[in-house]
Amino acid sequence: MLNPDLRKLLSNHLSRYSLVTAVAKRARIIAEEAEEKKIVMTEKPVSVAVEEILRSDYIIVEPEEIRNL
Repeated sequence: MLNPDLRKLLSNHLSRYSLVTAVAKRARIIAEEAEEKKIVMTEKPVSVAVEEILRSDYIIVEPEEIRNL
């Protein structure tokens, strides 16, 4: 089970809501792409999405007005 440090994930002043939304959207895309290509995933799409965000492969852009809520 993946248990990343939230402080590391939220280090760019991301709100938790933005993080959860971005992970869910990216995980959905990963799952759909795997299904289209008929790839059997051994790792859960949510785990892959979180790892991509940790590696900065997937960047979350928030509107300025909610950045420091």
